[in-house]
Amino acid sequence: MTSFLHHFALASPLFLLVLLGYGVALSGRWPQSVADALTRFAYAIAMPAMLFRMMSDIQKMPPVDVRLLLAFFGGCLIVFVIGRVIAASLFGLDGVAQSVFALGGVFSNNVMLGVAITKATLGPAALPIVSLVIVFNALILWTLVTVSVEWVRHGEFSVRGFGKTARGVLTNPIVASILTGTAWGFAELPLPPIVDVPLAMLGNAAVPLSLVALGMSLADYPIRDGLAQSAAISAIKLVVQPLVVWLLARAIGLPLLETQVVTLLASLAIGVNVYMMSQQFCTMQGPVAAGLVLTTLLSAFTTPLVLALVGG
Repeated sequence: MTSFLHHFALASPLFLLVLLGYGVALSGRWPQSVADALTRFAYAIAMPAMLFRMMSDIQKMPPVDVRLLLAFFGGCLIVFVIGRVIAASLFGLDGVAQSVFALGGVFSNNVMLGVAITKATLGPAALPIVSLVIVFNALILWTLVTVSVEWVRHGEFSVRGFGKTARGVLTNPIVASILTGTAWGFAELPLPPIVDVPLAMLGNAAVPLSLVALGMSLADYPIRDGLAQSAAISAIKLVVQPLVVWLLARAIGLPLLETQVVTLLASLAIGVNVYMMSQQFCTMQGPVAAGLVLTTLLSAFTTPLVLALVGG
């Protein structure tokens, strides 16, 4: 209980910022265009500035055990299969809807929530681990669900489709900032003060901006459609995925910090990318939107609990 309260005290201010953004949007005094602009600024400028500056010091950071990718994405694959089975057997969904349903159970909000909560609860030393997961997250999971949908529709997956996905991931501002910052760090080039200072200022604003923007964007999603399906997605996301990832991390003998980080990331709320995927394939929009809101609210309690259990 003491460990849970400790982690809850560290994480709760971050969720209060999300709640603040949600309340601001519900007040009706701020149009949705403000939330969209704030999200774009946080995602395309402030967060990349923070990540680039952090990764430019990668040579000074302790080494990261890359086996964490096996634990995290191996867990994602197992839970994705579980999600498809549940979607088919309990809800009778078709193959495309099954794929989106299953993606909701494995795709975490690693950027806006993951970076902030990891930094607050586990410290800056854990951020390179988060960055490594972020770089591969979109590429692997978007490819997974695209392969799943393409196979349902056409019985094959095109190389062109994978190339489009890879190009989109590599040009993503978050991924690009991590990769360029890492390259700068390995080149052992110091950042001149004229660049370092404004990057630091933007980086300091990244976390609160992104969390308020997340809350404002959540207010735009309805939570009444497909509650049974959204509850099932939420249970898979907040309970099954962190459990599977933790078991894999233990099985391969990951160090404690890596185990804590990958389990924390697995326990986070559904990422907004899942809603984008549901819109792209014209299925499950209501349940996914409701799941976004539900998992964000519930993870304020479940993520500190997971951290307390893993830490113990």
